[in-house]
Amino acid sequence: MFTLPGTVSVYIAVAPMDMRCGFYRLAGATRAIIGQDPLSGHLFVFFNKRRNRVKVLFWDKSGWVVYYKMLERGQFHFPQYISKDTTSLKVHVSDFALILEGLELYGARRHERYSLDAKKVDQYKEKA
Repeated sequence: MFTLPGTVSVYIAVAPMDMRCGFYRLAGATRAIIGQDPLSGHLFVFFNKRRNRVKVLFWDKSGWVVYYKMLERGQFHFPQYISKDTTSLKVHVSDFALILEGLELYGARRHERYSLDAKKVDQYKEKA
C-alpha cells in the first residue's frame, strides 16, 4: 500500500460499482454519487457488490491513477453503520489503510488528538 498524508480526504461510495468501468466513468461517479470534484487530489473509493474488489481513483496533477485490489477470500468492511439514505462516507486515511488490510473498524474508537481549527490557521497565515 502507498502512504498518504493526513491532509488527503478519502470518500467511499456506498452503492456498489461495476468494476469494468474506467477512469472517466469513475470520475463521473465521483461527481454524481459522491458529490466531489475528482480533480481535487483526494481519494475516491468504489467497491463491487460482493465487496471483494475495490477501485480507488485519484488525480495526481499529471493524470488519472486507479488503484485496483481484489481479495482472494473475504470482503472489505465499511467503518460504520450505513443508513439507507447515505450515498458516501468520508473516512480518515489511516482508517482506509486498515480497511484495505482487512480490519473491521465498526465499534473501534479513535482517541482525541489535537488539530488546528480554521481560526488558528488563519491567525498563523496573518502572522506570516
